[in-house]
Amino acid sequence: MTGALGASAIVLTSLGAVTSASVPAAADPCGFYETHADAFYNHCTSDGSSVVIKVQVALAPDYERCVGPGRSWLGSASKIQGAYYVGRTC
Repeated sequence: MTGALGASAIVLTSLGAVTSASVPAAADPCGFYETHADAFYNHCTSDGSSVVIKVQVALAPDYERCVGPGRSWLGSASKIQGAYYVGRTC
C-alpha cells in the first residue's frame, strides 16, 4: 500500500508542476511593486474607485497621492521605497 501512495504522490507532483508552469504570472500585482528601474502602485478594484496612498520616498518627505484604477507610475525605484493604501477614497 505504501508503494501505491508513493506512486500517487509522484503523479500528483508531476501534474502540479505542469499545471503551475502553464499558468502565466500576473503582469502587474496589486499594490506597490518595483521593476528594475521604476516603482508603481496598481490599484485593483472592480468598482472604479480612486484611493489615497502614502508614498515613501528616500531622502525626501513622504507624500499622499490619489490614484485611480490600474497602474500608476510613482517614480524611480531608486527613490521610491514603498507605497500603501491609507484607508480612504479620493
